[in-house]
Amino acid sequence: MSRTSPAVRQFTVSADDDGIRLDRWFKRNLPQIGFATVSRWARTGQVRVDGKRARPEDRLAEGQVLRVPPGADARGSAKARKRRELTAEDIAEARAMVIRETPSAIVLNKPPGLATQGGSKTTRHVDGLLDAFVDDEDTPRPRLVHRLDKDTSGVLLIAKTPGSAAAFSKRFSGRSARKVYWALVVGRPEVSEGTIDAPLAKQPGTGGEKMHVDEENGQSAKTRYRVIDRASDKAAWVELEPLTGRTHQLRVHMAAIGHPIVGDGKYGGRDAFLTGAISRKMHLHARRLIIAEPSNTAAKGTAGGKLDVTADLPEHFAASMEALGFNPAMSDAAPLRDEPPARTPAEKKQAARQHAKQYRKNRRGERRSRTTSAGTAKKKARTKPKGRRL
Repeated sequence: MSRTSPAVRQFTVSADDDGIRLDRWFKRNLPQIGFATVSRWARTGQVRVDGKRARPEDRLAEGQVLRVPPGADARGSAKARKRRELTAEDIAEARAMVIRETPSAIVLNKPPGLATQGGSKTTRHVDGLLDAFVDDEDTPRPRLVHRLDKDTSGVLLIAKTPGSAAAFSKRFSGRSARKVYWALVVGRPEVSEGTIDAPLAKQPGTGGEKMHVDEENGQSAKTRYRVIDRASDKAAWVELEPLTGRTHQLRVHMAAIGHPIVGDGKYGGRDAFLTGAISRKMHLHARRLIIAEPSNTAAKGTAGGKLDVTADLPEHFAASMEALGFNPAMSDAAPLRDEPPARTPAEKKQAARQHAKQYRKNRRGERRSRTTSAGTAKKKARTKPKGRRL
């Protein structure tokens, strides 16, 4: 049960909260205060903005003063309860992953083998290390805004504040963020550059753990690829750019054209592993991310408010590149291809719906774990035998 304040409090709207609705401000900053309470306070004039009555749907502006009546926690108390105790080793590990930090974001180079978020039997993950970036109770906890597979390494962007999280999420869902991956694939693709357009769906019988190409019922999935170099017919080094964001998209698409990613036994089977000095680990790396920062927190020195970050290869990937005779400078020297054409409002709306659906699905597991006991009791009640009707 949350503690309550016996006194009226005043908060100044920050740049991060500029333009959001009043009810959304409460959800971000005082989440223990429900919508019904906010509505009642607004209706009775107890919550005010710059001394004036306000409605839940009113938009706030930076610098405005918000009056909150008694019954609200201090801004930092809810965040403080969520903090996890980290060891010195945990904090050092989190800090070592940082490759760029701006007022709105922390950019990490995620190592292979570390999950982005927790799940069944996964207790060590990036999300669990984010408290390493919380200096005090007034510092909001950083938030994940996108994900990488456990065995995929590279650029992972973390939002510093709720406002920047919302802005970055819109850019990812609207596909204005550009993600460039490097991969080593088995064999030598005959066509050196093109777009793979193959709808994806969950593969039946795998519990949703595996995807496959499904032309009839799958969701649209497109990947642009370019072969940068080849090692005879043994392997190729490719640059991949997902134009959609389906689960395991790059892995499934490369396997679908007969060139699975090296080390990806899940989709390539035995053929995904090369002999000799080539590691059996996954060779898929999020090399580069280009994304616009929120206008009110754009970092100084970034052209046009754009964040353009490159992540170094992990040790096993770099060693395989050297063994195959690939020179990393060949890709970095090549110009990035033209941006994909702007999407129609209908396409953007559909993408936003898909993003929201995926977000709810990711959160479902967290909610289920918190309500296990209650859910079990309800299930027992529903399955209780009923008496015979006469």
